[in-house]
Amino acid sequence: MEAIPLRLDGLLLVKPRCFEDARGYFFETYRKDAYERLGISTPFVQDNAAFSKKGVIRGLHYQKTPGQAKLVTAISGAIWDVAVDIRPNSATYGQWEAVELSDENHWQLFIPVGFAHGYCTLSESACVSYKVSAPYDPATECTIRWDDPSFAIPWPSKSPILSERDRNA
Repeated sequence: MEAIPLRLDGLLLVKPRCFEDARGYFFETYRKDAYERLGISTPFVQDNAAFSKKGVIRGLHYQKTPGQAKLVTAISGAIWDVAVDIRPNSATYGQWEAVELSDENHWQLFIPVGFAHGYCTLSESACVSYKVSAPYDPATECTIRWDDPSFAIPWPSKSPILSERDRNA
């Protein structure tokens, strides 16, 4: 297993060891001691799963205080996963990074507190699992419009399927 630091400070692309044979594959999606050795010592407290159809964009979401770190995995299908640095004192404030996560590459994206997060489904459908460091709290949830011109994110879908919340962000 390896963790590759990405351009924005704190973002890590995690490449778990995957064991494949005639039956399919197996990999650990999380193991506390192994992830701590990679520098991810975040105490995760909640697991979430989302199923989306092709062309769906979810995001850009974040939680205010205490914030949420996330470990994102595409269990089935493929997504274009985006993290936007919204830490006001960061040298990369307002910048974004994207990676493709899929059931073929088995990669994960670790997103620390202080980032907005969203993704676009690339395959016919995708099931995404993500661990978070703080429980969901509707009183602290925030949404940034997916196509905010200040970020100029080139989303793979030009006319995405959106929730009402994301459409009205």
